[in-house]
Amino acid sequence: MTHATAPSVPETFDEVAPTYDLMVALNPGYHAQLRRSAEVLVAALPRPEDRPVRVVDLGCGSGASTRALEAALQAAGLPHEIVGVDGSAGMLEQARRKTWTSPVHFAQDDAEHLDPATWGRAHLAGEGTVDGVFAAYLVRNVSARDALLAGIVRLLVPGGTVVIHEYSVRESRVGRRVWDAVSWGVVVPLGLLTAPRSPIYRYLWRSVVDFDGTEQLRSRMVAAGLEDVRSRSFGGWQRGVLHTFVGRRPA
Repeated sequence: MTHATAPSVPETFDEVAPTYDLMVALNPGYHAQLRRSAEVLVAALPRPEDRPVRVVDLGCGSGASTRALEAALQAAGLPHEIVGVDGSAGMLEQARRKTWTSPVHFAQDDAEHLDPATWGRAHLAGEGTVDGVFAAYLVRNVSARDALLAGIVRLLVPGGTVVIHEYSVRESRVGRRVWDAVSWGVVVPLGLLTAPRSPIYRYLWRSVVDFDGTEQLRSRMVAAGLEDVRSRSFGGWQRGVLHTFVGRRPA
């Protein structure tokens, strides 16, 4: 079976960027689930007294996760700044076209080799400048996962928090069967309608099947230097499929 491989992920997402929001809209729980994980991050953020909260949406795609972050931060009444970072120029173009009511900036960068100096804002140019990192559906698309997590830790201020919103079915037989059924019964057929030439939705199925179990990902987070690492699964048909992972840089 032909499917996209990790090194080609940004280019493959470029191909489907114009129709990606349509695919997302066909998943009725997608935005609500992102919002719930974003709320977990916002609740755990440090509260600096002399500046707005600074949050990076790493792997922001077309901006759905950025929107969830913005809504959660506004609901909490926190002055904030958001930087959305993604490797796909096409997805970032879609994100920039959206209307934002918060200070939101988007930048293209390689998640495995983060360079905040290229993000266009001096106050984010360096390590230890970010209060929170949100990474939705990113980690399994990165081959150098340990390097990615180590880079995230370097971005965070002491006491800063990362939330990873991600699929993982390795530890759940039921979750794996559900994921197979949803992928081949819904996601791949719809993908053939919205982007018939792209292998991205077949790659999506395979990337989840091959990804770390929840225990392995938590272990990676601890090894990267995070503490208070924990995770929880969503309910309903997503139980054992979709999870929220949380970790904090030691204060």
